[in-house]
Amino acid sequence: MKNTALTDVHIGLGAKMAEFAGYNMPISYSGIREEHEAVRNHVGVFDVSHMGEFIIRGKHALDLIQQVTSNDASKLKVGQAQYSCLPNGKGGIVDDLLVYRLAESMGDADEPAYMLVVNASNIQKDWDWISKHNSYGATMINISDETGLLAVQGPKAVALLQKLTNVDLASIPYYHFQKGSMAGIDNVLISATGYTGAGGFELYVDNKQLLQLWDAIFKIGKEFNILPVGLGARDTLRLEMGFCLYGNDIDDTTSPLEAGLAWITKLDKSDFIGKQLMLEQKKKGLEKKLIGFIIEDRRVPRHGYRVLNVNDEPIGVVSSGTQSPSLNIPIGMAYVPIDYAKEGTAIKVEMGSKSVPAKVCKVPFYKQS
Repeated sequence: MKNTALTDVHIGLGAKMAEFAGYNMPISYSGIREEHEAVRNHVGVFDVSHMGEFIIRGKHALDLIQQVTSNDASKLKVGQAQYSCLPNGKGGIVDDLLVYRLAESMGDADEPAYMLVVNASNIQKDWDWISKHNSYGATMINISDETGLLAVQGPKAVALLQKLTNVDLASIPYYHFQKGSMAGIDNVLISATGYTGAGGFELYVDNKQLLQLWDAIFKIGKEFNILPVGLGARDTLRLEMGFCLYGNDIDDTTSPLEAGLAWITKLDKSDFIGKQLMLEQKKKGLEKKLIGFIIEDRRVPRHGYRVLNVNDEPIGVVSSGTQSPSLNIPIGMAYVPIDYAKEGTAIKVEMGSKSVPAKVCKVPFYKQS
C-alpha cells in the first residue's frame, strides 16, 4: 500500500485511514457530516495526491488525445481544461479524466503539451491503454509519483488562497488554470476545477513541496473555519452534485451516453475510439439511463441494492447512494430502462427484506446558493 507525502500528517490529525486505490488514504477526520458542511459553507482541504498525471507532448500529441478521448481537445486553448473520458471501443468507458492544455512542451513552444489527470485506481490501466494507441510518436511521461495534489474547496477558498499568491484567483474562470507562485512555491498549477460543486481550486505541486503547501494553507485557514476533509465527505459532496464515480456509476460496461455524458462525447469531431458504436446507439435510442432518485423513507440506499418498479419487478441496481448531509434525505443514482427514467417516476429500492419507495429526480440534487 502506497502513502502520499502527507500520510503522517493525516495520522497525526487522528484521521480514520483506509486503503483506497492502493493508497493509504484519510476517510474522515472529525466526521463526514462536519467535513461535508465545512466544504459547503466554508472551506475544506483534500489530499488527493493519489490521482494520476500524464504529460503528453510533441507534434502529434493532440492527434493521440483526439483518438483516445471522447471530448474535443482541439477546442482547448492554453490555460484551459476539459472533462472527458476514454471510450473502450466496446461501448464502455476505460476511465474519465481531465485534459489540460499546457503552455509549452519542455521549453519548445512549437510542440504542444497536455496533462491528463486520471483516477488513482486506473493509472496503470490508462497508461497501458493510451500507450497501446500511441502510433503518433507522441512523448508520454508518467509524473504521478512525483506530483502532489490538494483540492481546496468551498465558498471561502478564493479568499483563503488569495493570501498566499499574487495570482488573481477570482479572474480564473471555471475549468481554466494558471501557473504561479503559491505559499512561496513556484510553478504551482492552480486549477479552477473540483469535484464538490462548492467552488475552489486544485493545486498541483511537486511532492517534495506538498507539506509546505499544506502547512501554509492551514496556518492562515483558522479565520476561514478550515477543516481537513477525507474521501468520505468527498463522496457525499460529489453525489449531491450528481457527479459520476468511476467503478460505481461508470465503468467498462457503461456508455457515456447512458451515463448522461453526451456533453463530453463529441460525435461530430474526427474519428475516435468507439465513435461508430456511439453513433449507432444514438440513432437506435438508449435502452437504459443513469438517473438520480430520492428515497421516500429514512433508509439509505447503497451500491448494489436492487431497484424495482412499483410491481416489485427488478429493473436496475443502485450505482451510488448516501444520506445527503445538505438535504438530510437519502439520495442515490442507478441505471434503469429508459421507460423508467422520466422525472417523477415512482420506483422502489430493495433493502434487505423490505423495498422502500423512491422517486426519480433531476440532478444535481443540491444547488450551491
